[in-house]
Amino acid sequence: MVDKRARRIPVICGCRAPGSSMVALLIICFFSSSALLTADENDYYRLISIAAPKAQTDSRSKTWKPAPEGLALEVSGMAVLDDERVAVAIRKGEIWILDGVYDDPPKNVRYKQFASALHEPLGLLKHNDSLYTAQRTELTQLKDTDGDEVADEYLTVAKGWGVTGHYHEYAYGPKLDTDGNMWLTLNIGMGLKGNQLTRTVRDPTLGFQQGRWRGWGMKVTPTGTVVPVCAGMRSPCGIGANAAGDMFYTDQQGNWVATNSLHHMRDGAFFHHAEALASMTQPGSTIRGVTSVPNGAPLPQALQQFLQLKPPAVWFPYRKMGQSATDIMLDDSGGRFGPFSGQLFIGEFTQASMSRVFLEQIDGEYQGACFPFRSSFASAVLRMAQGTDGSVFVGLTNRGWSSLGTASYGLQRLIWTGKTPFEIKEMRAQPNGFELVFTKPVDAQTAENLQSYAMNSYTYLYHSTYGSDEIQQRDLDVRSATVSDDGRRVRLHIDGLRELFVHELVAAGIRSVDGEPLLHPHAYYTLNRIP
Repeated sequence: MVDKRARRIPVICGCRAPGSSMVALLIICFFSSSALLTADENDYYRLISIAAPKAQTDSRSKTWKPAPEGLALEVSGMAVLDDERVAVAIRKGEIWILDGVYDDPPKNVRYKQFASALHEPLGLLKHNDSLYTAQRTELTQLKDTDGDEVADEYLTVAKGWGVTGHYHEYAYGPKLDTDGNMWLTLNIGMGLKGNQLTRTVRDPTLGFQQGRWRGWGMKVTPTGTVVPVCAGMRSPCGIGANAAGDMFYTDQQGNWVATNSLHHMRDGAFFHHAEALASMTQPGSTIRGVTSVPNGAPLPQALQQFLQLKPPAVWFPYRKMGQSATDIMLDDSGGRFGPFSGQLFIGEFTQASMSRVFLEQIDGEYQGACFPFRSSFASAVLRMAQGTDGSVFVGLTNRGWSSLGTASYGLQRLIWTGKTPFEIKEMRAQPNGFELVFTKPVDAQTAENLQSYAMNSYTYLYHSTYGSDEIQQRDLDVRSATVSDDGRRVRLHIDGLRELFVHELVAAGIRSVDGEPLLHPHAYYTLNRIP
């Protein structure tokens, strides 16, 4: 499908750059063009292809290793086992152990089937002596009791959520928190009808119907108790913890969901998809008393009208930062994956890419910026797992839906080359603007030139319609740019900051002290609170 909505990009090379002369604009245009010619993601993060379908093996890439005959490695879950092996769950309900995946290039990848007959597992966790996965109807523990690397015990750890048979009723997870709880997220059912409606719960006040706990985030305690935590999810494909141990999930644009988003999961929070309120009256619900849901209000107003509604920590502007967010991975490598240790990486399905997120807390509310990171994966990025050496394994499958790339599925590995890219590492909110932190010292002349920056802000509609345009758009003036003594920080004074708006920055004119352009000059900050 073609998205016919206009994509609004704040331009440097045009009349919207405030207070600029034509000469300055032409200079910035030249710099922007040269950035496209000289900045190459492959120089900093190298892709190695480990497994791909035989029919779609790229003859130009000698590192593709075909899987065993008939095995479609549509990766839906992934867990790092040790210095040699990873385990992957696949769409058809199997788990495979791959050995030799750290070889560069991978010359002799070996495959062994660990488990089978699962119902579309959409996650994989290695915990103690077992693997865990969320099937459609339960959280399952898989144990190898005799040491032959084949599961001989399939144990139900938890169940109790509704399954009507609807196509979209996926269950994702688990991911582990610091207290030993396993977290799951449950996809909403979309357009339920017929016999499916007889298997639903219904909120008597609002009239929403869904399978029990559909659109909810749940945690399973070490004793096996299922605890509903938060609600309002549409397609919560990714779950993960940040460096502080707080749990997050990603959601994908659709009804009630303006664009892709990242949310902090906590007790009693409601995020956006109203049909999850069908389980509001169920025993154990952490959300009660919602009698009306605004439909068609700008998000800032909707939050005032609907007190349980919580804003996302980060919005991913549609197309600019992807079209379908997936997995969450914390860089816990201590610098072995480059200069972004402690930040989150987010998978992207349609554009077969990864983005990067910097988070901070202001008045107890998470917010932060997202940045492009790495494109050109062979297929849709569904799962990510950091290896023991800091590199990142990337599980691919477009699942029959459309995505960029040369393959329908496979497994790739992303390795930092040791060369540091010139990037905006952090974007921090200030009372009158933002502070940018860079991976390398900046050239003061370009960093203090106000024509190096363009900025605008916008928000979204909260409504039952599919997605939202960017609304209430406003161009912002950068009044001053002050460089720190070490050249690593630039303080931008900006008029007109607005809470609960995305603040979009293009810093195409900045150069490092070595004359490098930014590898990715775009940043998108979701400003929930002004400090």
